[in-house]
Amino acid sequence: MRSQILAFGLVLLLAGCGFQLRGSATLPFESVYIEGAGSEMGVELTRAIRPTQTRVVETPEEAQAIVQIASQGREKRILSLSAAGRVNEFHLFYRVGFRVRDQAGKDIMPLQQIELRREITFNDSQTLAKESEESLLYRDMQTDAVQQILRRLAAAKPVR
Repeated sequence: MRSQILAFGLVLLLAGCGFQLRGSATLPFESVYIEGAGSEMGVELTRAIRPTQTRVVETPEEAQAIVQIASQGREKRILSLSAAGRVNEFHLFYRVGFRVRDQAGKDIMPLQQIELRREITFNDSQTLAKESEESLLYRDMQTDAVQQILRRLAAAKPVR
């Protein structure tokens, strides 16, 4: 009985603080066309939009909004060196630029840049493991960028 009261109190506390699970984004568009839908970013963006009420269409003529991935890039910089001059850490960067326009070519959202950074330690004796970790971090940054794009799309105001 006591544990039930405690659990109920915990639920009330969480509800009272405004905590709420992040659901799927509600986009202000009925249909969206993603330029470059065959790219990794395009596929992941399409996959993220599908659970919403917004349809992902095959041609720009059918779309209320056209999402254009303008640029995408990865960069790796040395963050720190050991006393012997060997690399200890790298800084990984993932950048994506995108814009959203309507069928007439008017900008709904002008060119926007998203830049994500991660740090990764490096060890010469674990080269293969560190390469796998690096690719996982880039994939994670791409997923984060897709979520940021979705949040920005949800805040967009369609041109009427």
